[in-house]
Amino acid sequence: MPDAAVFVDRDGTVIREAEYLSDPRDVVLLPGAAAGLRAFREAGFPVVIVTNQSGIARGYYTEADYHAVQAEVERRLAEAGVDVVGAYHCPHHPDFTGPCRCRKPAPGLFEDAAAEHHLDLSRSIFIGDRLRDIEPARALGGTPILVRTGYGGEEAGAAPADVRVVADLEAAARWVLEPGGR
Repeated sequence: MPDAAVFVDRDGTVIREAEYLSDPRDVVLLPGAAAGLRAFREAGFPVVIVTNQSGIARGYYTEADYHAVQAEVERRLAEAGVDVVGAYHCPHHPDFTGPCRCRKPAPGLFEDAAAEHHLDLSRSIFIGDRLRDIEPARALGGTPILVRTGYGGEEAGAAPADVRVVADLEAAARWVLEPGGR
């Protein structure tokens, strides 16, 4: 049977929101991020990072810059006891590269991760600081959670009734993992 996973947005959810982040030295884990992701891992959930990176299409940074930042994110998470099974990114923006199947809220990156890692999207958790990060949960049958970190505080008021809104990744893990949580 495929595993349920935790799909998590990166910027504003796992790390501090920094517009068009291109320097690994600027990576800062958000409070509660490592603890929350570690709790999910300890409960048996694979953790997958799924992120839009339109700065590549805009020419603000390169694929190599993205990979350097992502490596630093994963290094810091590993230091905190969190292993990430995969990281998927969309380098596109419709104004610069046209439409694609991978830019959230499109489901392409989630479907790719599910195929590669044998994951059950309908049983998975989708966490982000923007509604577009978690919208795929509704189409794919998963559980959407909006965190108030990053842009989440601004978007919480527009969250549909079926979206759980929590303070951060640690609060998300508590809600999912407590008996009767979801």
